[in-house]
Amino acid sequence: MIEIQPTAEHKLPFDLSDEQPATHKDGIAIAINTANLIEELGGSIDFDDADLHKAAELINGVDKPNSPRHVTVSSQAKATAVLVREFDFQAFVDVQQARNYITSKLVAISDCGDTKLELKALELLGKHSDVGLFTERSEITVHHTTSQSLENSIKERIKRLMNTEVIDITPIDDLDAQLGPVEPVFSSPATAA
Repeated sequence: MIEIQPTAEHKLPFDLSDEQPATHKDGIAIAINTANLIEELGGSIDFDDADLHKAAELINGVDKPNSPRHVTVSSQAKATAVLVREFDFQAFVDVQQARNYITSKLVAISDCGDTKLELKALELLGKHSDVGLFTERSEITVHHTTSQSLENSIKERIKRLMNTEVIDITPIDDLDAQLGPVEPVFSSPATAA
């Protein structure tokens, strides 16, 4: 048994009745903080696979979603703390570390012996931005010219357009007179009889 004495930082509460957590998240946090405090003070809490399973259910909210629950068994609190500590961490410090990890994993898979996995790993390695084997690239060429050069080019084109010979066409007023009357291509059955 660990005796906990109130201090100036952690005063004795006025109401000594059990507090119930307001939310599911609060209940999980209280269990984890309690288990961690007991460990810091030198206590030891043992747990087994059943406790881990129950803690996973509590974390995921399997029993009753949306209802506040809390952990009342110390072994389940310890199992909850272990699960959260195991899965609640930042895997990579920066993007470069993630890129290096993924690349090294793909290199390892590319020589695993399974042809399908090796081909997929090699494909992904080829698509890697640093390698760029399978990426489609479009190149844009930009020719830089001076404003004076552009102005001269535009003036030259305008001069050519102004000096071209234009042939005026007289409009046709009466198409029937020019082309003749329209003759039907098919005859209807009523006119054939």
